[in-house]
Amino acid sequence: MTANPSSPRHSGRAPTARAVPDSYADKPWLSLLSEAQRAPVQPPPSVPHAFRDAVRRAPDRHALAYFDGRLTYRRADELSDAIAGHLAARGFLRGDRAAVMLQNSPHFVLAVLGIWKAGGTVVPLNPMYRTAEAAHILHDAGATALVCADRAWVERLREAADSSPVRTVLTACEAGLQTRDDTRVLRGGRLPVPEDAEDLLTVARSGAAAPEGIDLGPDDIALISYTSGTTGRPKGAMNTHGNVCHNAERQRTGAGLPEGCTYFALAPLFHITGMVAQLAACLAGAGTLALAYRFEPGVVLDAFLEHRPAYTVGPATAFMALMAQEGVGRDHFSSFRMISSGGAPLPPALVEQFRATLGPYLHNGYGLTECTAPCAAVLPGLEAPVDPVSGTLAVGVPGADTLVRVVDDQGADVPFGEQGEIVVRGPQVIPGYWRRPEDTADALPGGELRTGDIGFMDREGWLYVVDRKKDMINASGFKVWPREVEDVLYTHPAVREAAVVGVPDPYRGETVKAWISLRPGTTADPAAVVAYCRERLAAYKYPRAVEILPDLPKTSSGKILRRELRGRA
Repeated sequence: MTANPSSPRHSGRAPTARAVPDSYADKPWLSLLSEAQRAPVQPPPSVPHAFRDAVRRAPDRHALAYFDGRLTYRRADELSDAIAGHLAARGFLRGDRAAVMLQNSPHFVLAVLGIWKAGGTVVPLNPMYRTAEAAHILHDAGATALVCADRAWVERLREAADSSPVRTVLTACEAGLQTRDDTRVLRGGRLPVPEDAEDLLTVARSGAAAPEGIDLGPDDIALISYTSGTTGRPKGAMNTHGNVCHNAERQRTGAGLPEGCTYFALAPLFHITGMVAQLAACLAGAGTLALAYRFEPGVVLDAFLEHRPAYTVGPATAFMALMAQEGVGRDHFSSFRMISSGGAPLPPALVEQFRATLGPYLHNGYGLTECTAPCAAVLPGLEAPVDPVSGTLAVGVPGADTLVRVVDDQGADVPFGEQGEIVVRGPQVIPGYWRRPEDTADALPGGELRTGDIGFMDREGWLYVVDRKKDMINASGFKVWPREVEDVLYTHPAVREAAVVGVPDPYRGETVKAWISLRPGTTADPAAVVAYCRERLAAYKYPRAVEILPDLPKTSSGKILRRELRGRA
């Protein structure tokens, strides 16, 4: 397909005269960037360096806001120091891995900072993970410490950690650090501290000192962020402190946000977007991070009015839900200087409807865990064009330090406007996957990320994502690998064959659908099969629909044809 996208709208930015670009190496998008966005950045060596610098600059500024609770930078520094000291006293060493499974709460931030101050690597876990999902990651990462909600430890994670390397467990009641329990999101009450765990806040308030001699650098691994791989089992992307700090600094300077402003954590912090574009960027600017436990539209809108944030980022589905909330109005969004959307396709109609109804323009963005969140974005002063052929909204333009190319199956550049696989090179690209040298060689030949996404770039430098090369399903920004769902379906006593694909969904972008055939002499109700999966998979993974066929379509060699089933949908 040859695209001829409409000209982008510029806001206060004069076009720069230049020669017609011959190749992606010419970086045509540079002419769309402001002087500040083109200027080199000098990120700190690690996120703890950025945090401690913020403590020095603004010790009495609020670092965290959580309902009616507030923590200053000075107090957050003291509390995370004590967590680091406690971990060190329990034998936690530099380079050890600690898993964190919490919602968007101050407890999450304090735990992550404490782990980094102890020299460790954070392994974020989705709080929706079931026992088997969490167990795989704890074992694969070799996590020796775990920080989680008290209820999750009792109900799921104690079993998941069984026979894993985990030897230190800190649990938290995330209704703490505030006094205004909002039952729309904070339910269930407080549990007694489990006998086989210690209380995170008790540890944090102990006054222990952080271990000395820990000085993390850009090559140290900040995060092992698990994402599904070609085998269907999650594999860990190694996001270094250099990766995280570069993108955080580019986010801060590119968005032009003032020092000390408030960021609202709409995206989950366990997700790479929330970790980098919200938490790390906020710390880089000595800002206040406002938290509301988890996404609930009414709670979020109330928080907007209370905390008056300048920036947030979330998937398109979150903005759909906010726009549909009763009582929503322009005042809820009047404090924002910029709102970004990422993690799921952003429909052009939503952008225009959101602006017409509520005021702000939604700035699109594109990235992967392997490039530590964004590698292209619609920056302030620009509006994304829409491809008139496909109706696809541009995801943005790359940064000044990033080279994005579109290539054919042999890795050669395709002409501007033609489709191919998107590949990325830059300081945000991970060095590889945790203990997966073969996967690293396949996905990152020569250090350049093969994204598996199909797209094109116009001559202005606008990037468009039009399809995915892989079979990965993207449900509201969460990635689902079909094989993982199929493996659960195959444990059902009536299922003979199973295939899972992503199908279009007006709310989630995509949702999971399964086709099955049954064992002879058995029967199954599709709704019961859905319920069976719901008990065994995270909420975003289980199929919303199951269809029963006499036989699933196959190749001559017996391989089930997912593409034919996708065509039926």
